[in-house]
Amino acid sequence: MNNTTRPARRSFLTRTATGGIAAAGLGLGLAPRALLAATDRPGSDAGPARRGGTLVATWGGLEPQALFVPGGGGSSPFQTSTKILERLLKLDADLKFQPALALSVTPSGDYRSYTIKLREGVTWHDGAPFTSADVVYNVLQHWKPISAGIALKSLTDATAPDAHTVVLTFNAPVPEFFLKSTLSGQYQLLVPKHLYDGKDLITNPLNNTPVGTGPWKYGKWVRGSHVEYLRNDKYWNPAQPNLDKLVIRWWADPASRGAALETGELGLAYSNPVPARDIDRLVKTGKVVVDTRGYQNTAWTVTAEFNQRRDIVNRREVRQAILHAIDRQFIVDTIYYGRGKPAIAPIFSSNPLFFTEDVPRYPFDPKKAAALLDAAGLPVKDGKRFTVNLLAAAWFEENAKLGQYLKQALEDVGIAVKLDSVDRATALKRIYGDYDYDIAVSNFTSPLELVPTVTQFFTTDGIVRGAAFRNATGYSSPEMDAIVGKLAVETEPEARRKLAAQFARLASTDVPIVPLVEIQSFTLAGKNVRNFTTGANVQGETLADVWLQA
Repeated sequence: MNNTTRPARRSFLTRTATGGIAAAGLGLGLAPRALLAATDRPGSDAGPARRGGTLVATWGGLEPQALFVPGGGGSSPFQTSTKILERLLKLDADLKFQPALALSVTPSGDYRSYTIKLREGVTWHDGAPFTSADVVYNVLQHWKPISAGIALKSLTDATAPDAHTVVLTFNAPVPEFFLKSTLSGQYQLLVPKHLYDGKDLITNPLNNTPVGTGPWKYGKWVRGSHVEYLRNDKYWNPAQPNLDKLVIRWWADPASRGAALETGELGLAYSNPVPARDIDRLVKTGKVVVDTRGYQNTAWTVTAEFNQRRDIVNRREVRQAILHAIDRQFIVDTIYYGRGKPAIAPIFSSNPLFFTEDVPRYPFDPKKAAALLDAAGLPVKDGKRFTVNLLAAAWFEENAKLGQYLKQALEDVGIAVKLDSVDRATALKRIYGDYDYDIAVSNFTSPLELVPTVTQFFTTDGIVRGAAFRNATGYSSPEMDAIVGKLAVETEPEARRKLAAQFARLASTDVPIVPLVEIQSFTLAGKNVRNFTTGANVQGETLADVWLQA
């Protein structure tokens, strides 16, 4: 696809059906840890595990800016850091919270405090003991000010009554599922107080050579190539890890990843590492399996983001008109080869807790788009209505192709487009740092809990210049802020669902940032790689229980 050739219409294509995610089994409390039963589904064999061997893994993106980025930084540093650094809880493949560094998280009767009991006998990789002082430091110095500020907005204190107990105190009720989702969330990793206290957490050189409690210790980082992890022989779970060594390597283009899977050089590749069109070919080699599990808590989307600081696209009626010019089903069929479905709201259909269909929709109708733009006082003059700067964050091949399609679709209704497809570093700077775009093609991942990961794209306190994958559009609405504020403190599940529906309706009315496609995520692995989908967010798994069949 290029700027001058429009893709064939979807009537010539065959759409591949995709399945949803079952809502059953969602646990709000901690359940006993259980191994997944062995099945004939790829990657789910729990044993008997074979010890030893080296696994080379990758994902569908490029090398991170640091191995650990406090506060986020996207999926790339998330997948490198979570092999070394751990969280308090884990959400498993059955959508139940499981113990990690915390054995229990118990609310008070009024949900204004929580008592956390920590696992004993845990040590940091340098031999220092892991204690409640580490958790208090992370809560107050790391999570609240940097990585989970919105989620912990009502936190007033964190105290340590003893070496293995932490009490969190809030000035408002905090829903149990909300807090446990935060503690098991993408950015609430634990770093050692004795190595970070008194230093700038964001710029600390240790972020490139992390020291954690996890099953893997930092080995070495060969810039531009790979990072090596060494087995932690003093891990708190003596049965893990199964492997002797883990390597995360980066390939600059999807074709190289596909070739490495075929040759066996690459054993595990998650988060859509190759274009969807290549999946069937790789599976037919008999060397590779595909698995779509492990993404329940990290549903991917591709977005169109409208900069509220720019004239014309800061008008709601213009944004709504533009959406009628976009054929989302065509995008699914052509760019994603049927592996996905049109998104209708920022809450995805795969979310069993909060999804609602009761939202405004913008069906593909170029004539209606043109009529709405005329009515907005933007008629065609000298061959165009106006010009927009369209920025495509081309960290995924599909994003670049989507930018090309959107250019053509907008030009079809008289909007002139200057398209820039840029690399990861440039995209992060222009979208989230400089706000240098009119419309941006980007991505975000949506967990089951909406606050703050999803809601921060729409709330005023989500506007943090330079912070990636937050509110870069500058959208600010007192009504939206009020809805999200209530969602963050409501403890009754049915009332939370109603507030979530209000959020979805307003977001789909004002449309500052619009999910276009619910992307079907998939993992590819060598046939000898076992037990690689045991959690609800596969790219953040430790890979401690992965093993290689002889």
